[in-house]
Amino acid sequence: GYVRCVSAFARELIALGAAGERVAIVLGNSVDTCIALFGTHAARAQAVPLNPLYTEHELRPLFADAQLHAVVYADERAQRVEALADEFGIVHRFRIGHAHRRLAAWRDDATAALPRPLPRADELATLQYTGGTTGRSKGVNLPHGAVATNVVQREALLPTQRDGERLLCVMPLFHVYAASMCLHNMAHARGTLVILPRYTPEAAFDPLPRERITIFTGRPTLFTRPLNHAAFSRGFFATLRLSYSGSAALPEELLRRWEQATGTPVLEGYGQSEAGPVVSFNPVHGTRKPGSVGIALPLTEVQIVDADDGSRVLGVGEKGEIRVRGPQIMLGYRSLPDATAEALRDGWLHTGDIGEFDADGYLYVRDRKKEMAKVSGYNVFPREVEEAPYRHPAVAEAAVVAVPDDYRGEAIRAFVALAPGARATPEALIEHCRERLAPYKIPAHIVLVDA
Repeated sequence: GYVRCVSAFARELIALGAAGERVAIVLGNSVDTCIALFGTHAARAQAVPLNPLYTEHELRPLFADAQLHAVVYADERAQRVEALADEFGIVHRFRIGHAHRRLAAWRDDATAALPRPLPRADELATLQYTGGTTGRSKGVNLPHGAVATNVVQREALLPTQRDGERLLCVMPLFHVYAASMCLHNMAHARGTLVILPRYTPEAAFDPLPRERITIFTGRPTLFTRPLNHAAFSRGFFATLRLSYSGSAALPEELLRRWEQATGTPVLEGYGQSEAGPVVSFNPVHGTRKPGSVGIALPLTEVQIVDADDGSRVLGVGEKGEIRVRGPQIMLGYRSLPDATAEALRDGWLHTGDIGEFDADGYLYVRDRKKEMAKVSGYNVFPREVEEAPYRHPAVAEAAVVAVPDDYRGEAIRAFVALAPGARATPEALIEHCRERLAPYKIPAHIVLVDA
């Protein structure tokens, strides 16, 4: 049924001249989002998934950059999207919601087949806007060949069980992580994707036993909240086989607590929009290393180079910038030749992330290059400092930033949210960090926050 929906939407887009053009998708998590993405691809148009929570101010530069041919949007976002569509002269509009059409309702034509020819490997599939750390969002051009290859590469390290997997998608589908690890993953596995429209700890619990979920995928905060929730019970995880974590670094203590509580492993991986997106993962069959993002996918080369100009390849245990080469890498940034030349050098994608290899070839991501702090001349990566407060039993979440300091150049400030009912003073937490960190890495201030 859903293939017919995809076919029908693709044929309508083709009739509107969308082939080779860009189609924005401004929808929350729903079946309609999946149909819109696949339908756009089948029409040989480039899908432009955008955050439905963005304001008109945030969407405007993306609409301007993408030069859109059509836009698919939710009822509740109509006012801001239609105002922008008027501004940029976008004639073709698909308003989705209970009061309007639903892409998932197109099931009346049993003869509907996917349009031919289907896209070539070198044609553009997705324009994925990524925030990065500086400046305006950059649009990552991903061709069909890169996206399809990355699915098979990931499957080599994280094999799925054909026709049997049931994956709970709590991540936003406009994000490259959920598109790859949830939507493309389950389509390839011929599995079932159970889509959570909006995340709350309670909402994430309920489908687990009812939908017989076998794979849970999330980012660190999504693992934190269920563990701290009063309703948490191992019974919720009776059918769970494994979990994926990505999109941000998962503290080792959090990984240990999740595995202990659920009795199932968490496999941590690494990627970014520019890399199709997956670069490495801890394998299902093989050694898993807590704190590591695993080994490089097949056909993927990863090196650590000096963080200054990236000209020198570093050895085992040396921290530097991660660079990647492989068939899943982006073609470049849309309309940003200078940024493309900076990121893609001699066939390598320079990620802007800091990492190191151990002797077994396992990659450890230490931080964003831009977020590195310089304390009394020492390089300090917030990620390694965050591990210390996480090991305190009262701490639910921690985040570390650098702040200007007259004496040290920069100092470390930690923001900490305590677990429900737990108590700890900033002084006690600093003392706890003192036992685990070199003096220059110890937070100069700890600020307690609700969340």
